[in-house]
Amino acid sequence: MPTVEKVARTDTGLASELRFSVMRLRRRLAGERHPDNDLSLGAMGVLAGLHRLGDLTVGELAQREKVQPPSMTRTVSALEADGYVERRRHATDGRQVVVTLTDRGRTTLLADRRRRDEWLALRLRELTPDERAVLRQAAPILERLAGAE
Repeated sequence: MPTVEKVARTDTGLASELRFSVMRLRRRLAGERHPDNDLSLGAMGVLAGLHRLGDLTVGELAQREKVQPPSMTRTVSALEADGYVERRRHATDGRQVVVTLTDRGRTTLLADRRRRDEWLALRLRELTPDERAVLRQAAPILERLAGAE
């Protein structure tokens, strides 16, 4: 079986290895969610988007999460019913609804992030200083890749 280093010598091989590794890490981090949190990853994505970007319309949330507006409307309705978000009319366009993160939503998101960050920080401490330095350099590159359309 070829090693990761050998497979990753070509752009296609690197793409395959990155995809596999990032997806495994994503699944592992998803397993480290806060035990009191039963929200779906999609719902958590909505909370994260509101926390990072501030108030957004349902359409903006749908676009950000790559789902259809009716699906986002259902997600926002469920989050609103449980007190994680609030909806209000847009200040200048009464046809639009703006979604706002509530204190409960913020607390839930931050507790979940804290737990996963703690798990990942423990794993990072198992790496060598050189390996951590490589990841520090890779983090903004991975962010740029993730934002590419």
